[in-house]
Amino acid sequence: MRYQISGKHIDIGESLTAHVKAEIGEVAAKYAERPTEANITFSKDAHEFRCESTIHLSTGLTVAAEGRSTEIYDSFEKCSNKIEKQLRRYKRRLKDHHKDRATPVEVMGASAYILASEDAESSNEPESLQPVIVAEMEMKIQSLSVGEAVMQMELTDEPVLIFRNEGHKRLNVVYKRKDGNIGWIDPTNLK
Repeated sequence: MRYQISGKHIDIGESLTAHVKAEIGEVAAKYAERPTEANITFSKDAHEFRCESTIHLSTGLTVAAEGRSTEIYDSFEKCSNKIEKQLRRYKRRLKDHHKDRATPVEVMGASAYILASEDAESSNEPESLQPVIVAEMEMKIQSLSVGEAVMQMELTDEPVLIFRNEGHKRLNVVYKRKDGNIGWIDPTNLK
């Protein structure tokens, strides 16, 4: 497995790097079959340290978590515990998913934009209805079954996931509802 361990505006030492590799390697070997890459980033946010990690699995699925604490090692431990909990929860499904799928998950590229938010307190009316684009980035849309999409959304702890449905090749959306359930949007071509 490839590791990319870095710090944003902070220096992480060899000791922390070795600790991270050992812990992530142990968790990944225990619960995930053949993880390919782990990205762990440390940053300082006011008085807290923040650890963000993303592990890419050979099946094309991704696991992501974040941990915060006043101590850098503790922030990593919280992040590692979240990853371990997610992988433990989905261990059987991840292995079943890997058996059924002969090839990795297909992905297609898309553009994603971050739009400037409207200032709600401002009494000025907007000059136009065109939103102001703050950033543009590349996004990957995976080709998954609905069950895999729900699992991927929960593994990355995201509120929404856009995916291409393997059954009919149209774009679909799964999302977390306020009532705790999962919503699924499957547009049809009505004529």
